[in-house]
Amino acid sequence: MRFLSFEQGGLARPGVLAGTDTVVDLSLLSCHSLLELIEGGDEWVAKAAKLLTSSPGDSRHKLADVKLLAPIPKPRKLICVGLNYRDHAAETNTPIPDVPTIFNKFATAVIGPGDSIVLPKVSKMPDYEAEFAFVIGKGGRHIKAEDWRQHIFGYTIVNDVTARDYQRATSQWLMGKTFDTFAPMGPWIVSADEIEDPHALDIQLEINGEIMQNSNTRELIFKIPDLVAFLSSVFTLEPGDIVSTGTPSGVGVARTPQRFLKANEIVTVRIPAVGELTNPTVAEA
Repeated sequence: MRFLSFEQGGLARPGVLAGTDTVVDLSLLSCHSLLELIEGGDEWVAKAAKLLTSSPGDSRHKLADVKLLAPIPKPRKLICVGLNYRDHAAETNTPIPDVPTIFNKFATAVIGPGDSIVLPKVSKMPDYEAEFAFVIGKGGRHIKAEDWRQHIFGYTIVNDVTARDYQRATSQWLMGKTFDTFAPMGPWIVSADEIEDPHALDIQLEINGEIMQNSNTRELIFKIPDLVAFLSSVFTLEPGDIVSTGTPSGVGVARTPQRFLKANEIVTVRIPAVGELTNPTVAEA
């Protein structure tokens, strides 16, 4: 199933995609957000599946008639992994790390499909990063790597937009990563049962139709079992936490000449098994 958040009539609601062009409103289940549904576990997922075939007509909306939001607009944690593709480490002349490089983005960075990436006035090096992300279902601490599937709700797409000049100003990456609008996410969360092997997925990013990144998640250095075990050894993973697994080669800062985001461009991240995430860019007023 494809779970999503959408806005209609000024209200944010959880939904599930029926077919390719219909959204079923899950608020009929007295479920007020996708985060609430994830917290409800298998019972709520089963209710959503049943609603797909039995929902009344007034709970169904054309996908084209609703505004998609980020699937979880205000995640408790948005955890990111740096230098996690072998091809990206090679293009940046960075040694393969022995342990995952972890940072985070604040919830104020999250935007949904179609929302504008605002290029800040204070940065001259705004860059793009196509990323495959997983969403925690059942939380926990000290999760064993071999048990990772028990803890994954589903998968989504993140564009880890980065101000390279701010990222490189200190040894800590946070400030370059968490400008407002720097975490486009969506268009939905594909349930884990729909993707048999998340480590064999094509991933691309294009700007104005030109492909800039083109790789596969098989290039991941630390795979999902490794990340679940490592992260939960330090802190509790909670339902709805999002872990963005890193970006492949082709980022703007590593190109010759360097290629940073400019205003009035269209950026699309594509993972065929998940969907497409498209956002325009605008200059900060």
